Amino acid sequence: MHPLTPLFQGGLVLIVIAGVIISNFRDHAVYWMISIFAPNEANEFATDPDDDVVAFLLENNLIVIGLLALLAVVLVLIGVFWFLWRFHQFRISDDEVEVRKGVLFKSHRRAPLDRVQGVNLTRPFPARLIGLSKLEVIGAGTGANVDLEYLATERAEQVRADILRLASGARAAREAARDLAEGRAPRESLIAGVNAGVVGLIEGVDHQDLAAESIVKIPAGRLIGAYLLDGIWWIVGFGVLWIGSVLIPLLIAGNEIESGLISVGIGLGTGIPMAFAAVAITWAQISKSLRYAIAPTPDGVRVTFGLLTTVTETLPPGRIYAVEVSQSLLWRPFGWWTIKINRMSGKSAEAQASGSAQQFNTVLPVGTRADVERVLALILPGVPIEHGPLMWEDGLLGPKATAIDPYKTMARRAWWRRPFSFKRHGFALTHEALMFRRGVLFRKLAVFPLARLQAVSLQQGPVDRFQRVAGAQVHTVIGPVSGHVVGLDTADAIELLQRVSTGAVAAARVDQTHRWSQHLSAAAPAIPAAPPVVAPVVPPTPPAGGDGGDGAV
Repeated sequence: MHPLTPLFQGGLVLIVIAGVIISNFRDHAVYWMISIFAPNEANEFATDPDDDVVAFLLENNLIVIGLLALLAVVLVLIGVFWFLWRFHQFRISDDEVEVRKGVLFKSHRRAPLDRVQGVNLTRPFPARLIGLSKLEVIGAGTGANVDLEYLATERAEQVRADILRLASGARAAREAARDLAEGRAPRESLIAGVNAGVVGLIEGVDHQDLAAESIVKIPAGRLIGAYLLDGIWWIVGFGVLWIGSVLIPLLIAGNEIESGLISVGIGLGTGIPMAFAAVAITWAQISKSLRYAIAPTPDGVRVTFGLLTTVTETLPPGRIYAVEVSQSLLWRPFGWWTIKINRMSGKSAEAQASGSAQQFNTVLPVGTRADVERVLALILPGVPIEHGPLMWEDGLLGPKATAIDPYKTMARRAWWRRPFSFKRHGFALTHEALMFRRGVLFRKLAVFPLARLQAVSLQQGPVDRFQRVAGAQVHTVIGPVSGHVVGLDTADAIELLQRVSTGAVAAARVDQTHRWSQHLSAAAPAIPAAPPVVAPVVPPTPPAGGDGGDGAV
């Protein structure tokens, strides 16, 4: 790990110590400044030696001892940080990633490479200034993530490439030539890291993060407009609460002007924090999505986002379990869509409900239809392009009034369960994926690759049995994409269960995307075969001429 790792991991302790020192010296600094410019009023700002440590040291001529004690504390902290750094190690083998840390309380975490769901590279704003990054190896279970923090950015990119290459099934030997930074002196390495961090902060997304050009460009105006439209619901809700908190006390106060003014003041006092909260929530969402980029790489789909803290996540092929394309009512006039996915993140359901976790599940914050088509082709390579009309005209925009709907929808007798969307609420099944179409005000299309489908279950309550209908539930990994349809005809639901059971087994049998480079490494010969030696062809020699009558004339 980088030698400055303990500083960022234990930085809170240093901040507390610095805060205590600054708070103790603040009053003395004010007293000294006033004693210089206004000596007559300096006594009013003098501190009591019995209540202040610095004043006590100055009063008893113990300032040298105090400075030595402070120096000793700093040296102890440096020693503790050195021990923490010395015992914080990681190792990448052909089978797993290991991290060992701790002196008294030791920790040993492992992430098997065949269970790696992705590798995220995060550059927190303070760490970016000196060129540091942290890696998060996403495991397949809850709490299975392994963190590597902190590494020099160039080293982190190399480690990420090694992990993804080994997880892909390729067992090629690592490159013998290491980065030149490993041979640098500590001072030169630190200076180079700071320079790289400042340059990266100015230029934005590092070009090394994108092996290819981003296939989607999101204008900042579109991104801001989309989040502002989504935030209208919050603004309206806060506005109603604020108006109610002002009007109701005014009506109760009646003709008492003083009570009315107090009520208005209370309303303003509650409205201003609400306004700040709405602005803070909207800005947090916008800043996390700025400088968005998505591009294909040999190791998977690489998504980069973030203004101050930049995050680069790599989604290997075969690690995406569900995809949902959705459009809110306010986005419809602009033709904007968003894409979310289900992936194994190593977090619990409660942790995935947080805003930061939701950001990792969004692969396209806002985009046009052309943007959505490019992203879907990237993250769903197993779904043929011929299914485009099934997903768009019949799925997201359907059903068509003048054509036969390829989706199996709710039975008419169950319309009351979805009175506005019963004509859209349904499913379509292909050899590669199961698609659920839902919503009228908020259009949604969920796509579940059959190769990674865990199970499908049917539910039928007493009312369902009376109406001869059933509901279907797709079971997949935890995430924002849910697969649930209700009110299907019983025959359609049973047919869905049977076809999915057969199709999922067939798709999983031929799927090899979880080891996406294994076939390449197996097919590549170690030494190219020498070309066969072909003997030169010698034309036949004609027979010697004599008295034979068959000779040429």
